[in-house]
Amino acid sequence: MGPLQGMKVIELAHIMSGPVCGMMLADMGADVIKVEKVPDGDDSRRFSPILPSGESASFMIVNRNKRGIGLNLKSARGREVLARLLSDADVVTENYRAGTMEKFGLGYETLRELNPGLIYCAISGYGRTGPYGEKGGFDLIAQGMSGMMSMTGEEGREPIKAGSPVADINSGILAALGIAAAYVEKLRTGRGQMVDTSLFEAGLQQMYWPAASYLADGTILPKMGSANSTSAPYQVFRTLDGWINIGAANQSNYERLLEVLDAPQLAADPRFATNASRLAHRQELVEILTARLVQRTTDAWMVEFDRIGLPAGPVLDIAAALAHPQTIARDMVVETDHPSAGKVRGLGLPIHFSGAKRGASRPAPLLGQHTREVLAEFGYSDGEVTTLIDERAVLAQA
Repeated sequence: MGPLQGMKVIELAHIMSGPVCGMMLADMGADVIKVEKVPDGDDSRRFSPILPSGESASFMIVNRNKRGIGLNLKSARGREVLARLLSDADVVTENYRAGTMEKFGLGYETLRELNPGLIYCAISGYGRTGPYGEKGGFDLIAQGMSGMMSMTGEEGREPIKAGSPVADINSGILAALGIAAAYVEKLRTGRGQMVDTSLFEAGLQQMYWPAASYLADGTILPKMGSANSTSAPYQVFRTLDGWINIGAANQSNYERLLEVLDAPQLAADPRFATNASRLAHRQELVEILTARLVQRTTDAWMVEFDRIGLPAGPVLDIAAALAHPQTIARDMVVETDHPSAGKVRGLGLPIHFSGAKRGASRPAPLLGQHTREVLAEFGYSDGEVTTLIDERAVLAQA
């Protein structure tokens, strides 16, 4: 069940950006059929960590709720099978280099003739047009070229990428959004279309405020660590036993902070009287506030900050973040039963609907786990599937 129930998606994408898109669609009710190359499947099946069962945790965390088949697209019969799947699908997703689907004889122009209602979603390094349209791309490269790395980290230090592959993940989210919009139009008109996004644009899209500064007056924002260019204090601070983020982003919150820190004299200090003056003297302010904050633990400060309604939060590692009561309350850790790995936990869908179910009902598929089931739904007899297996055009679990 889910708001996208009835949508049929063929996922040709691999590794992260496309699979993130497919998992989001599947979590919202779409029937996502993951097509993997044979004999080895999605490359992320070999990414660390590898569980004792031999399954990759990296693969399983972005391929939940999908059915999986194995196809040999180098085989004419394998391509024929894919063409039949696509002739009756609502959506196809792929993140190959430009021209790969055309080599298979299944490019967008061909497929729109085969299935005028097909939504063809291409996720690439830089998009399908422009001087870089033919180039492949990776998250690291996209973070660097989008400007993200130029302002991540501390001033004077080497460029730093975000700890998580944000361009990969965000491009998958943008693709899912584009597909949902195109699907609404298809329901209205019956026509499909091309949806085209990229890692590069997904990185650029994270740069709204730096772009606002530059486009307004040519200002290029410097690296500021965890601090913010628009308000202060708004950053991470050291405590007795760790770190805490404090969001005193306006005058009232700043005054609440001074109240808890028992530092009312700072309110009258001309260096810190207004947000503009605090930004101009940010480092001095940070040193003064830190001298007080290191006297107590993060948890002790959180009790005080919560009491007065000051926006603040601890800096957690992944273990603490996943165990946090808010994480659990929002169903952001889900569990499925995998046929070889047993109980597998993953991240839940971060979108909640009042009128539809959401969740994890199906684990990531084994390579070729649903080949026979899916091909039967598309009109293949048992004998025909067996012949395709014998010809190595498809791969199926025994």
